[in-house]
Amino acid sequence: MKLHLDKSDQYNTIARYDARHVMIGPNRYETSLIVLPERIETDWHSGGFEALDEAAFARLAGLGCEILILGTGQRQRFPQPRLLKALFDARIGVDVMDLGSACRTYNILVAEHRNVAAALLFDPA
Repeated sequence: MKLHLDKSDQYNTIARYDARHVMIGPNRYETSLIVLPERIETDWHSGGFEALDEAAFARLAGLGCEILILGTGQRQRFPQPRLLKALFDARIGVDVMDLGSACRTYNILVAEHRNVAAALLFDPA
């Protein structure tokens, strides 16, 4: 689904997405990644939702954001509460959504100049 025409290079926004990829600017990403307004981290997590662990969430807690959007693939799935502890301890608000909702919400928050990050997981082929 194409979200919008974005001519601004100032911040990373998600222009397109589907179950297996996102487009940010001219770049296509097909593996789990973290998107922040100023940077993209492609080496966040290998494996899908079921492979999430404390280390993955500890890395998210160190991003310095105020709001984290966790996109869990084609459907919304909630991680175990023990995994979210690092985010709660870092006083980071977290919202868990399906991938499409996460992409749209991230773009809205970036447009509002909020201190946001999106951690996106893709469903396996």
